[in-house]
Amino acid sequence: MKTTLLFLAAFASLAPAADWPVWRGPNRDGISTETLAGTEVTKLWTAQVGIGFASFTVAEGRVFTSGHADGQDTVFCLDAATGKPVWKHSYKAELGDKYYEGGTSAGPVIEGDKAWHLSRWGDLICFEAATGKIVWQKNFLEETGAEIPEWGFSGSPLIHGAHLILNIGQNGAAFEKATGKLVWKSEADTAGYSTPHLITVNGKEQVVLSTRRAYKGVDPSNGTVLWEHTWNTSYGVNAADPILSGTKLFISSGYNKGCALLDLASAEPAEVWRSRVMKNQFNSCVLIDGHLYGSDGDYDKVNSLKCIDFATGAEKWNAADVGFCSLMAADGKLIIMTAKGELIIAKASAAKFEPISRTPLLTGRCWSVPVLANGRVYVRNAAGEVVCASVK
Repeated sequence: MKTTLLFLAAFASLAPAADWPVWRGPNRDGISTETLAGTEVTKLWTAQVGIGFASFTVAEGRVFTSGHADGQDTVFCLDAATGKPVWKHSYKAELGDKYYEGGTSAGPVIEGDKAWHLSRWGDLICFEAATGKIVWQKNFLEETGAEIPEWGFSGSPLIHGAHLILNIGQNGAAFEKATGKLVWKSEADTAGYSTPHLITVNGKEQVVLSTRRAYKGVDPSNGTVLWEHTWNTSYGVNAADPILSGTKLFISSGYNKGCALLDLASAEPAEVWRSRVMKNQFNSCVLIDGHLYGSDGDYDKVNSLKCIDFATGAEKWNAADVGFCSLMAADGKLIIMTAKGELIIAKASAAKFEPISRTPLLTGRCWSVPVLANGRVYVRNAAGEVVCASVK
C-alpha cells in the first residue's frame, strides 16, 4: 500500500555515497547528510532475520543486521534494493531472554571490503563484506578475561585506524582489525553496554566507554585511563552513547538515573549540570542546533519523546503521546520509530513538537534505531521482521 510521507531522497551532489556503515552513522552522531523531500513512498520489501534488537548498517548496496533462531545467531547481508539475502552466517548462541525477548544486540560494522561483528557472548568475526567469507574469528573471553555483562555485550566495535576497539573489561580492549590479534586489554571487569565513542578534546583523541559504574575516557593507543566520572545506575546499565560538543560531553542513563553535562576541558571532568530531565534507558539522543532530542524514561515506566537544551538541561517540550522510542535525524528533521512500530517524521524544532507524518509500519516491540541510507529507511521489530520503505 502507498502512504503519503514526507521522506527521504539522497542529495547526490553533497552525499554521493550516503551509506551508513557503522553504528550511529559516519559521524557517529545519529545524523545523516541526506536531504528529505515530500513525496509518496511504498513499503519496498520485508524480510525475516530472527529475534533481536540489532539495528542496521548499509554500504555498497548491501544492508547488514543480525538475529537469533533455533539456538543460533545469524549475521545477515541483504540486498538493499530487494531485501533478498546476499549471504548469511550462523553460529551457536544462547537466546539470552532475561526479562525480554533476547536475541542479538548489534550487527556488523563495515569498512572497505570487510565487515566485523561482535556477539553478545564474546564472538568477534571478520567477514568479507561482499561474500560473507570468514577472514578470521575468535572468542576473546579467555584471552582477555573480560566478564560478560548481565545482558551480554551490546556495543558495536569501533574502527580506529588499524584496530577494533571494544567496550569489554574495565577499560576496553583493542584488536588488530586485519588479523584479530590482541593489541591491548584492560583488567577483568563488567563493561557497560554503550559502543566505544571516539572524540577529540584539546587536540587529543580519546575513546569514551561506559562501565556499570562510570563513564571514562581512555587513550585509544594503549587503553590508559585519561579520566573517569562515577555514574552508578540500577542494575549497572549505562547503555546510551555520549554526545560531545566542544569540550562538553552529555551522558544519560535510565532507571531514574538521569543525565549530566561534563566539561572535559581540564584533567578531571566537571559537572556543568545534572538532572533527571532526560533518562535514556539505552537509545541515544541526537544533538541539533544546541538541543538534544531523545527518549526519556524506561520502557515499562512513564516515557516520552523530549527536547532539552544542551547547555542548561532545560526542558523545551515533552511529547508524551510518542512514548518510548528510538530516533536518528536528517536535514533538520527527526526520524522516529516508536516502540509500537509507528514511523514519525518531525521537524527538529526546539519551539514545539511538530510531526509531519505518522505511519504505522510494524507491530510488536520496536526498540531498534531506524536507519536512513540512500533514500531508504530500514526498521525492525523484536521478532525480526524487517521493513524497508523506499522513495521513488
